This record gives sequence, structure tokens and C-alpha cells, in this order.
Amino acid sequence: MKLVYFVDEFPPFFRGGLGTYATEITRQFIAKGHSVSVFSRNTGDDPTFDTWAGVEVHRPRLMEFSDILAIVNPTEVKSWDLNGQEFFAETLLYNLLSASKVVNYLVQNEHRHFDLLVSHDWIAALAGIIAKRNLKVPFVFHFHSTEQGRNPSGSATIKEIERLSAMTADRIVTVSYAMRDELVKFGYPESRIRVIHNGVDAKKYDPSRFTADSTQAFREKIGVGTSPMILFIGRLTWVKGADPLILAMPQVLKEVPEAKLVLLGIGDQEQMLSQMVRDLHLGRNVLLHFRMVPEEERLLYYAASDVCVFPSKYEPFGIVCTEAMSMGKPVVVGARGTSGFREQIIATGEDICGYHVNPYDPSDIARYLVQILKNPGLAEKMGKNGRQRVLEHFTWDIIADTTIRTYLEVVNERAQGA
Repeated sequence: MKLVYFVDEFPPFFRGGLGTYATEITRQFIAKGHSVSVFSRNTGDDPTFDTWAGVEVHRPRLMEFSDILAIVNPTEVKSWDLNGQEFFAETLLYNLLSASKVVNYLVQNEHRHFDLLVSHDWIAALAGIIAKRNLKVPFVFHFHSTEQGRNPSGSATIKEIERLSAMTADRIVTVSYAMRDELVKFGYPESRIRVIHNGVDAKKYDPSRFTADSTQAFREKIGVGTSPMILFIGRLTWVKGADPLILAMPQVLKEVPEAKLVLLGIGDQEQMLSQMVRDLHLGRNVLLHFRMVPEEERLLYYAASDVCVFPSKYEPFGIVCTEAMSMGKPVVVGARGTSGFREQIIATGEDICGYHVNPYDPSDIARYLVQILKNPGLAEKMGKNGRQRVLEHFTWDIIADTTIRTYLEVVNERAQGA
């Protein structure tokens, strides 16, 4: 198949999990004999065209036109702050330029043929819609989350873009059955929805790559030493649950006094979390690492930890969870509302690999962290089961095969109907 992939994040530009997904899945497509033309956001100095691990990458150079957008943009967007309006302008231009290059240059001038158009989330949705309408090529839209799910009172404009994308797409792909249920609840056609989980590179995320000496050296470097280490990795926003996790720590410390929580990430809550640590007198036991780190360093954080905790209040699918599982770590996850974590973590029985908790209840988070920290045998069993579950269900090779089957289904339907 020849694929056009509209995805906002692609190397060297990353915001979060979507960038990881796009990098890994397109690499798999190339290895399996398909061609991929990615259209990604240009951050300013990025090349407008290059190849990345065999993937053809186009990054249309954006232009300043926010004053023009102020005249023609949706009324609701005009109420956003200036940063939000500039972001919307850049997003709109990225979509228009990307669709134009596919339609007017790659197809019209270079006479190239594509079998399928694919867009990921609302940020790249309009390019797929425009290209489909002009090329009459089938279109698949991936929902990694929804504006309504993240924030029911959020942007009406973004919700409308998502709805138009879903209704235009020949197939909707989403990352968990929890997300499928959310989409159906919002009125999207269930018959078009396919669930394909995200994955992890189990060769890269392999605990056997790290020696006990190198792991201990890293623990000393980050201030943990020989203390039991609880690890949180994620954006520091309300939805990820770092604040109830900090509130859980006094209860954890009553049972495991030497435990240390390491929070790794950046986000809007940095100042608030720092204040919480001061107010609760947790400076010795909560280490705030407010930064983005390269992947190899992130792997060391996983290797050094004793338990990983991700108490998200809304999480369609958490790649950090599969990374921790692949690294052989027991995992405690939020499991309320839309939570793909419930599908990732088995919380009972012989295959147990972690616990589900109420992310709004610090006592619930603390209870299950303590159970793991005070029971090394259970922690080891969970870690081994978690890695085995990744190898059986969540490798990128498995995920790519399932994705290709779904794409071929759409392409074949169009061919039979032509």
C-alpha cells in the first residue's frame, strides 16, 4: 500500500505519545513493504522534505497570518488567548498546505498514486478531509482521544472538526475499547470503528539491557539511593493525576517511611505541585524532575524504579504503561471513566501485572502502592507477567499487522465498489 500520513508530531518534533506512535508505526510499515508519505508540522527550522528511517517526510513551512485569521476564524476561537489563536492558525495552515501539496504537487504534478489517506486527531484532520474530497481516495481517521472526553466544556470548534472527520472517514480507528465506547456514546457510527491498541518496542524497553551497577549508579545520581522508588512519568496536567499522587504520599510513608516518589515531566501544574510538596513537608521524599529527557535516560528511570504509577483521570491508552510493563515493572493505574489502562493491566489472578485504582482517591492510590512496596515477591511476579503480556499483545510488530489489516479492509472495499 501507498499511504499518506497526516500527523502533527513526527521527528524531530515531539509533544508526547502521538509522536512516539507515529515514529514507531511508520517504521514498521516500511519494514513490511509499504510506502509512507508523512506530513508533519514544521517548527520553523526543520527541513521541508527529508527521509526518516526510510519514511518520506514533508514539513510545509508555515507562515504568519494570525491577523488574517482574526477576520475569518470561528467566533469561538476568537475568545481564545493569543497563544491559542496562534496555535489554531498554525494548525489550520499546516493542514491546508499539507493537503495542497498532496493534491496539487504529488498527485497532479508528479503523477503519484496513493491507496489511503490517514489523519491522526483533530490537529491533522482537515488535511485528510480535503485530500479525500479532491482525490476520491479512502480516508481513515485515528482518534487517540477526544476534546469532549478530555474536557466536556472544551472547544466547540475542535469538537466540530472531530465530528466532521468521523463522519467523513471510511473507517475510524481508536486506541481502546474504552475509547470505542466513548465514541459510540458521542454518536459516532459503531460499524465504522475499529480498536487497535498502541504498542512498545520490547527490544528497546528490555530490563536485561541494564546492569544492577548501572541502575544503582543512576539511582544515586537522581537522589534516590537505596530507597524504594515510585516513578511517575507524564505531562503535569490535571488529567494525569500527579496531584492526588502527591496527596497519597503521607499515607505511603506511614507504611514505607523511606519510599521516594520521582515525578518526571513538565506541564501547567509545576508550580502547584512544588507548593504541595512544601506544604506537606515532603521535600525529602518527593523528587520533582521538571524536564523532558531523551529516551535513553527515560529508560534508566524505568530501570531504576520499583513500581510505576499513572493515576490518570482520563487515559484512552497510556504508552507509558506499556513501557513500564515492558521494563518488567509492576504498575498502578487510574481506572475510572475512559481508561484504556483497564485493558492494559490485569489486576487479579495468576496473570496479575498491576492494580487499578480510583485516581480521585489518594487513599486508594496509597493502599495499592504500599501493597506492592511491602511485597517484593508480588512485585516481581507482576513485573514478569507485565513483560510477558507486552510480548504477547503490545509489540509494535503486532500492532502494525493489525493496523495494516484494517487499512487493507478499507482499500479493498473501495476497489470492490469502484
